[in-house]
Amino acid sequence: MIEVEGLTRVYRAHNSGKPAVDGISFQVSRGEVLGFLGPNGAGKSTTMKMLTCFLPPTAGRAKVAGHDVFDDSLAVRRSIGYLPEDTPLYADMTVIGYLRFCAQMRGIGRGDRDARIKQVGSVTGVLDVLGKYVRELSRGYRQRVGLTQAMLHDPPVLILDEPTSGLDPNQIVEIRGLIRRIGAEKTVILSTHILPEVQATCNRVVIINDGKIVADGAPDDLTARESSDAFRLLLATEGGPDADAAIAAVEALDGVASATVTPSETGTRQLAIAGDGGADLRPALFRLAVDNSWPLLELDRTGASLETVFGRLTRTEASS
Repeated sequence: MIEVEGLTRVYRAHNSGKPAVDGISFQVSRGEVLGFLGPNGAGKSTTMKMLTCFLPPTAGRAKVAGHDVFDDSLAVRRSIGYLPEDTPLYADMTVIGYLRFCAQMRGIGRGDRDARIKQVGSVTGVLDVLGKYVRELSRGYRQRVGLTQAMLHDPPVLILDEPTSGLDPNQIVEIRGLIRRIGAEKTVILSTHILPEVQATCNRVVIINDGKIVADGAPDDLTARESSDAFRLLLATEGGPDADAAIAAVEALDGVASATVTPSETGTRQLAIAGDGGADLRPALFRLAVDNSWPLLELDRTGASLETVFGRLTRTEASS
């Protein structure tokens, strides 16, 4: 459904010819929900802009639903439904008025518009707010309306940028389920910085860093490769080191590939640690905590998280 081969984009006026996207290649099939991940400046947004024909590639090629982004960009646009992070809705329109306008712009005939809105709206859950003004909607319903407009023309490909940003936990669960249902029939590319979201929603992950793909595979496969080398160190913040000092000290140990501070409860500092040789690092980590009088709360060997994999790949690649 999506074929990318040697795709490259150079912004010569901004960075002396260094590629923002450097010869990447991947394919996405129908029925896949692909998590497209990368740190800021990695080339993720540039890639998505090329796939949606917003930017022309400098080199390489890309096809969406069999249409080339160079030779048939209008057909590519017709094949894509796009939900940007900041959903562009008209606040002073009613939901039904906005969706009718979108249907008209997509070339759906007047007599078919309401039926199509009802069909898609039953999937996205907006039928009960059609009469409301957009400005009256919660963030969750705005996302649903944005997703509805992206699907009105029945595109085979959906590109969703941070679809759960700003939602409450219940809304996140609802949107996750919706994306999974849509992904059973369509090709979905999901861009997000919330990595647990990827594990809950996507059946495949591509990680891009410094313009190049550094990982491609199922989330469970990526984490399984590092499960025996993953450790967790939990410290009390009172009387303990700051984040940078803790990372530097842990990464100075033999056998440590990377250390990343991950979210934890108030008053604690949690480090996710990846080893580089399969050795049990717990004795060395315990001695490090004792020697530095760190307030150690927990130390265990864990399955690697996607955050750990992401941190190791992007930090290692960026520093090499």
